[in-house]
Amino acid sequence: MDKAAAYANILFDLDGTLTDPALGITSAAQYGLAKMGIAVKDAATLNWMIGPPLIASFMEGYGMSEEEAKQCLAGYREYFSVTGIYQNEIYPGIAELLRDLRAAGRRILLATSKPEEFANVILKHFDIDQYFHFVGGNTFDESRPRKEDVIAYVLSQYPDITPENTVMVGDRKYDVEGAAQFSLPCIGVLFGYGSLEELTAAGAAKIAATVDELRSILL
Repeated sequence: MDKAAAYANILFDLDGTLTDPALGITSAAQYGLAKMGIAVKDAATLNWMIGPPLIASFMEGYGMSEEEAKQCLAGYREYFSVTGIYQNEIYPGIAELLRDLRAAGRRILLATSKPEEFANVILKHFDIDQYFHFVGGNTFDESRPRKEDVIAYVLSQYPDITPENTVMVGDRKYDVEGAAQFSLPCIGVLFGYGSLEELTAAGAAKIAATVDELRSILL
């Protein structure tokens, strides 16, 4: 059987994979940093924060203590929950891909480091929530901050998932490395925020440069 045909279960990352969240995430980060007394003139310079856990990013990028990073995250969420969450765009062709995967009988699961509540609002906003069998994400108290924590949570809901019938789809090394913790292959997409070098070095099983290429792999 063709390997792609074995992907009965597909775990999707959200940011940089289904939608382009750059403006909302970077503007929220800029706002949160400003509340901590750190001025960032150009929000676009914060694109590197799309993907990795935010608390770790604030700590590593700005030398914050964990407590300071949590305060910064609170400011981030203050902006994101009202404005940033809607400063987002779905990638062309994604809604149709999800529709066709669902019609083909695939089980579609979300595995995002974004809090589930935010993820559900975004999926509903773009009218793609109807295609998902399960939405797994982080929590507001940061109980699942790493991608492997989220994947473990999603997999715990479906005992029939195996590395042979399941694939992860994501745009950053965190997706590839998180999936590898459970021996799951990962398709890296290049229309998000990870480079070919990053995804290849992390061990992506396949690379899709476009949504059309992703479709050809999954269908």
